[in-house]
Amino acid sequence: MDIPRIFNITESAHRIHNPFTPEKFATLGAALRLKKGDRVLDLGSGSGEMLCTWARDYGVIGTGVDMSELFSEQAKLRAVELGVADKVKFIHGDAAGYVSDEKVDVAACVGAAWIGGGVAGTIELLARSLRRGGIILIGEPYWRQLPPTEDVAKECLATSISDFLILPELLASFGRLGYDVVEMVLANQDGWDRYEAAKWLTMRRWLEANPGDELAKEVRAQLTSGPERHAAYTREYLGWGVFALMAR
Repeated sequence: MDIPRIFNITESAHRIHNPFTPEKFATLGAALRLKKGDRVLDLGSGSGEMLCTWARDYGVIGTGVDMSELFSEQAKLRAVELGVADKVKFIHGDAAGYVSDEKVDVAACVGAAWIGGGVAGTIELLARSLRRGGIILIGEPYWRQLPPTEDVAKECLATSISDFLILPELLASFGRLGYDVVEMVLANQDGWDRYEAAKWLTMRRWLEANPGDELAKEVRAQLTSGPERHAAYTREYLGWGVFALMAR
């Protein structure tokens, strides 16, 4: 079980696999008023930065599940590096359908809502692991401004304008699902730069080391088009945030 190899290549040097920065995760942890001993489940945990730093800074106990073998191993190493391997564990597996054996205080999926077939299904999945009165975290893109054409939406790596909502509509959609939005932390353009631009050096060095690889042409195409595409489209049109929800 693994994610498509192209992501393991382009994001192999990433600690955070979304447009958040370490400062944003720190802000989010503080905003949630985390305390020592809180249990956190993170589905689609990537390289474990959120869980590991929250365990270090707030004393939470956490479990992360991710289907990338590379990212899961990086998460375990990060836990050792930060001295929190006794507080967090990382499971290499399919987060879709994963339910914690023990109810948690925070159930999160920050950027992998496909595990539940979309936002509504992922919220429903997370709720199955959540204690009464706990908090669900959803990381989700939204349109900072509506793309003028479907072609522009596709340059933002969406399949259609309808893939995402503008921020007020996204917030309203949580209410229709029966949840109060109790906090939110939004990525900014610098966060997008860190997420996207960090791929370029990784890809260039990978190409130099693997010129004959079967994915070399695809990686080369991404490196050639990526900077201009990001500057013209993703950076201008696409937002991303983590939204804290509590059932009404």
